[in-house]
Amino acid sequence: MIAIDPTSQSVQDNYKLLIGSIIPRPIAFVTTLSEDGVLNGAPFSFFNIVSANPPMVAVSVQRKQGGIPKDTARNAIASGEFVVHVADEGYIEAMNETAALLPPEVSEIERAGLTAVASGKVKVPGVAEAKIRMECVLEQALQLGGTSDAPACDLLIGRVVQFHIDDSLYKGGRINAKALQPVSRLAGSDYAKLGEQFSIERPV
Repeated sequence: MIAIDPTSQSVQDNYKLLIGSIIPRPIAFVTTLSEDGVLNGAPFSFFNIVSANPPMVAVSVQRKQGGIPKDTARNAIASGEFVVHVADEGYIEAMNETAALLPPEVSEIERAGLTAVASGKVKVPGVAEAKIRMECVLEQALQLGGTSDAPACDLLIGRVVQFHIDDSLYKGGRINAKALQPVSRLAGSDYAKLGEQFSIERPV
């Protein structure tokens, strides 16, 4: 087995090891509103559950070169709100289009041909194409990594204040994973579908 000291190689090399090892990663498609009212949307695979009491999720938004915050983090911190959508096969191509580098005054949602839909408890619209979306208020934002002058990322912890789940997925308080058709992230340009499922009983 190869032993690698992360301090002995570049940030990019460490990044490649992380995204190639921690797979598959769920994808959060996040919408935010700018102070000028522009609806921003972007996908993030550094994403997971934080807590069920109350329901909270975390999205790590990597900063641009020089520690410059991305639109998603800047908007979410300024407004205190964002909407998280679970990536699924139905809109994965359009979601990928939103990853393009665009100026803040251009809406990725409009460019990708996605349909904005009003939220119930936050001002930020969601996207109708997603089978699951979660309206979130910003519980906490942490600047992590990099240096004190140029952090590497903004960790956004959102408290879910409203779930929206497609009727076809929801039964008896549970989500049908096969009907959701979630898409996860691998390394490079690679993605993965749900694949084979199996069960193992937890020991007593």
